[in-house]
Amino acid sequence: MAFTAQAQFHVLAVDDSLIDRKLIERLLKTSSYHVTTVDSGSKALEFLGLHDDQPNSLSDSACNQEIEVNLVITDYCMPGMTGYDLLKKIKETSPLKNIPVVIMSSENVPSRISRCLEEGAEEFFLKPVQLSDMERLAPHIMKGKSKQQQQPPPQQQPPEHQQNSHNDNTAAISTHNNSGGNSNSNSNKRKAMDEGIPAERTRPRYTVTA
Repeated sequence: MAFTAQAQFHVLAVDDSLIDRKLIERLLKTSSYHVTTVDSGSKALEFLGLHDDQPNSLSDSACNQEIEVNLVITDYCMPGMTGYDLLKKIKETSPLKNIPVVIMSSENVPSRISRCLEEGAEEFFLKPVQLSDMERLAPHIMKGKSKQQQQPPPQQQPPEHQQNSHNDNTAAISTHNNSGGNSNSNSNKRKAMDEGIPAERTRPRYTVTA
């Protein structure tokens, strides 16, 4: 892929080692990616807009951020939240699950690699990361963008349901008004009975003369 096309892609790099962060940043920029680096999994989630008190929803700042994250590349061994934990959080969050995640590690542990790939990681790179590894990122980014475009938009309330709700409200108001009229009629009858006047004589009587 041409560098001019890759320059629009934004990669979030996560590593607690300053040296490794600088290395991955340099390699990504050499490959013409836009790069943001953070030193922990919790900061990565915060950048993505996911917080501990809202485990499955994004904040408004993330929904409105100008730069879209197209791929996350993270170290596996980090204090607190590991790269595997970060991977699981991303894949469990509906708005983030289509973001490709790549894991890096200096330890070649087959069971660890298999677990990450089964959880949804696109690649597992062994450190030190090489420039040739960066060339393998673009296809994963394109696949992730394709999945995001295929996601259906949020469902809206159908118009007929809204019309039914309006009709129900109108009927409720009409019923209330009718009950009010009946109450006034009953009140007049009770008043006439209390005064010893038959209810049918509460209306004025007229005498017709020749």
